[in-house]
Amino acid sequence: MTRATPIKPRDRDVILQALAAGVVPRTGLRHVQVGRAAEVGALVRDIDRLADGGAAIRFVIGEYGAGKTFFLNLVRLIALERKCVTIHADLAPDRRIHASAGQARGLYAEAVRNMATRTKPDGGALASVVERFVTDCMNEASQKARPVEAVIDERLAHLQEHVGGYDYATVLKAYWRGSEDGDEVLKASALRWLRGEFSTKTEARQSLGVRNIIDDDGVYDALKLLAAFVKLAGYSGLLVVFDEMVNLYKLQSSQARNQNFEQILRMLNDVLQGNFGGIGFVFGGTPEFLMDTRRGLYSYAALQSRLSENAFAQGGLVDLSGPVLRLQSLTPEDLMILLSNIRLVFASGDPAAHLVPDEALPAFMDHCNRHVGEAYFRTPRNTIKAFVQFLAVLEQNPGTQWHDLVARVEIAPDAEAGGQGDADQTGDGGDDELASIRL
Repeated sequence: MTRATPIKPRDRDVILQALAAGVVPRTGLRHVQVGRAAEVGALVRDIDRLADGGAAIRFVIGEYGAGKTFFLNLVRLIALERKCVTIHADLAPDRRIHASAGQARGLYAEAVRNMATRTKPDGGALASVVERFVTDCMNEASQKARPVEAVIDERLAHLQEHVGGYDYATVLKAYWRGSEDGDEVLKASALRWLRGEFSTKTEARQSLGVRNIIDDDGVYDALKLLAAFVKLAGYSGLLVVFDEMVNLYKLQSSQARNQNFEQILRMLNDVLQGNFGGIGFVFGGTPEFLMDTRRGLYSYAALQSRLSENAFAQGGLVDLSGPVLRLQSLTPEDLMILLSNIRLVFASGDPAAHLVPDEALPAFMDHCNRHVGEAYFRTPRNTIKAFVQFLAVLEQNPGTQWHDLVARVEIAPDAEAGGQGDADQTGDGGDDELASIRL
């Protein structure tokens, strides 16, 4: 019999608090991951290709509550184990891929603030990546009796072929000088520039002596430079994860949507044509974000032709080789295992401390099926929330009978607050070409 692995109290609390609120826990995903082996395998192959100097792009599509964010976080953890650097951010009204009032720079800054490596999986890893690069340059300079700045210039020489590459070398040399002189302000300024947190060129020139900053119109170029830099720092590559892409679908301005779609098309073309290596993109969005021909990616003809799905993949057949990856529904067996895993997390990994017996799990699933129908397989978030709350009541009220309590569990079909209904409340002005009329 396999020995149970104890779960740390901190991990247990983080997992249960997140699941009870309907969000994805930052740690401990391995304790609750089930199913979707084929989809995970496809992303693992993408990450291996990325580490081998290639590039990858995926659009992970699923309904609200279907587990997109969980899946994206799992993919990030796999990338970290493959010695990649990951950055991630959620799109929002003030964060998008293309903009002219700081929203694109805000997305870049948020993503780089969340930079993670295997030794710093919780984010904030930019300083350690830069420190690793500068230390390697200092070691090489001491071995070859050369100036450190000359070694930095030499290592970053091929970056200067790209937009902003020359400024990268200037900023990293400033970081080295700050390290040598004990100037924490200079080091902080260098990291601020790399995170895209300077809002004016004047401020950047005064602090670092550079003429340019990472601004709205250069975010994609900055991502490519960052990917090349982390390779030089000794990592396998850069994985960029953007979730909540439905915020682009919600933009009221057709011009703003199309400008964002043009940037996505540029990324897609670069990856599919092999123009740039060492970088991967994973976007999380809803079916409407992808397939809506008025506001989604399919409204942009060039994207629709590239993202259209394999016509032969029908009747239960799947094709995981294209850019679009649709999250398949959890099977009843998957959901049973998931509920069993959550029960084990409640027991801190000790099967002897289970709050409910094995027969409670199918009884709970049958209750869900009768009240919600098959939707609880497609969007299991509310089912998981209800099960965590169900166990919480049993834990805090000793003597309560689970079979009396399960019939009182109320579960509603998952509906994201502020979904399509407020699609017109985020935008750059009301110039959409069509309007909705309700009679």
